[in-house]
Amino acid sequence: MESQQLRALVERLDVLAARRLATHPRGEAAAARGRQLADHVSGHVRVRAASLDAPVLVVLVGPTGAGKSTVFNTIAGRAASETGVIRPTTRVAVVLIHPADLGPLRDGAFARIPTAQIRFVEDGSIEPGVVLVDAPDIDSLEHLNRELADRLVEAADLCLFVTTATRYADRVPWTVLARVRERGLPLQVIVNRMPAEATDQAEVLADVRGLLMDAGMEEVQASVADEPPRNVIAVREGALDIAGDRLERSTIAPVLDEISRLRADRGARLDLATRALTGSLMGLGESLDQIADDAEHEAIDAEALRRIADRSYKGGLDALRHEIVRGTFLREEALRHWQTYIGADQITRFFSEGIIKIRGAIAAVLRPASAPVAEVRAATTDDLVSAARLQAAEAARRSATAWSDSPAIGRALAESPELWLPTSDFDDRMRARLDAWIEGIVAEIQARGRPKKLLARGAAVGVNALGTGVMLATFLHTGGLTGAELGVAAATAFLNQKLLYALFGEAAMVELVANARRRLDEALTATFEEERNRFDALLPAAGVLPDLAADLRAAAADVRALPSPAG
Repeated sequence: MESQQLRALVERLDVLAARRLATHPRGEAAAARGRQLADHVSGHVRVRAASLDAPVLVVLVGPTGAGKSTVFNTIAGRAASETGVIRPTTRVAVVLIHPADLGPLRDGAFARIPTAQIRFVEDGSIEPGVVLVDAPDIDSLEHLNRELADRLVEAADLCLFVTTATRYADRVPWTVLARVRERGLPLQVIVNRMPAEATDQAEVLADVRGLLMDAGMEEVQASVADEPPRNVIAVREGALDIAGDRLERSTIAPVLDEISRLRADRGARLDLATRALTGSLMGLGESLDQIADDAEHEAIDAEALRRIADRSYKGGLDALRHEIVRGTFLREEALRHWQTYIGADQITRFFSEGIIKIRGAIAAVLRPASAPVAEVRAATTDDLVSAARLQAAEAARRSATAWSDSPAIGRALAESPELWLPTSDFDDRMRARLDAWIEGIVAEIQARGRPKKLLARGAAVGVNALGTGVMLATFLHTGGLTGAELGVAAATAFLNQKLLYALFGEAAMVELVANARRRLDEALTATFEEERNRFDALLPAAGVLPDLAADLRAAAADVRALPSPAG
């Protein structure tokens, strides 16, 4: 794959990792997987992608006393790393570097490695383009050593594994080699201190090759495209040059030749860096699928929680609608005020004499100045706000109680105690909507009155009083019973209905009341939706997690489809 395509894939993975963290993964394991992906992509893969043209990083790893420093000095051509079975530098990485390569390396591959764990050896006499790193001993008891070695493997473009004829089967170094294999990092194996006898050497090399094959290391041992696989390099015991701090150069000639070629050939360096980046990406397929699984499971849980909140608030709204239909929330005092206003003795007589009679005499009986509009509206609004608040509080309690039992959301809910109650501005929002609703009734009466000359006939009554009558009609109805057969609410409903019928006609009256009920339901629904939507703030938006899971799986498939870095 071209370097540009690889960079695009890395950017895509970086975005996916950020999207995953933005969903606030539930559960420690899921959160850890999300963070690991983000850290790996931003701290290693993205840095590598951004520095494909940076110097190639060759890292030497191996157990204590394997002779890594001797190999390192041989490649360097001088004593750059101290030698010895136990050397003072076991806790730091020794980095041989041309001064021109220092800045790109610090800003790139080494950006996340503490400076205290690195000792730079700058050498202006070497060719730039290749950086040599002597890693800490990977079988050390020091946890930081293994952690640093793992970071260096993540950053490396080529790994030189140095071991000995007596220690090549040690378990700990092979755990690092497993990481090399997972990453698809190109590998060269050097077995130091080989026995003098050819048959003994052959036996050791056969055993080493068998272990490498069993560990699935064949591909990472392959060289660049169109080149044969790297052979295991055998270094006989005592093959030191006259200085004593390095090997005879001929013993590791294949390594020296490859490094010389990388220094001289920018294309070869880019090819190796591209293959190393591909290896870094190929190991992410399983991780991406696991994170997709996490997202899908959380999406199922989130939808279940949403349904609980939906049911709670729908139940509260339905209960409020039932109260409205029955008019049970209205206080009797306000109803008596309105009944007194519209139930004057003359009007009651007119009702018995027919609609035509009442239409002619209504203006003489009902006066706007005597209409208890403000009192009735205020009382009705207060009562309706109170009834709505009680139902919203019960819906909040039911939702919060159920959500608190969820392991995924319980902690977040505990940090949001306000969700157990209606919002602090519930009354203000509800009251504002009811005021707008009443004004809408008045506006509709005005619009209807003009073409039918209603205002001319009922001017003495006033549109505000008529609006109050329509408002009460949304809550009060007789169901065919007369006022004498029921209490104050039914008696008021009976008179109110007769009055509206006399002024508007039956069809218009029914339509006015139906429109008022519809607009009231819209106002209540909007308020309850706002209350219910507060809970969604604790969850990713609907569709976010399923979409993320699908994109993660697509990226995992693309990562697995990458060509093998072995070429």
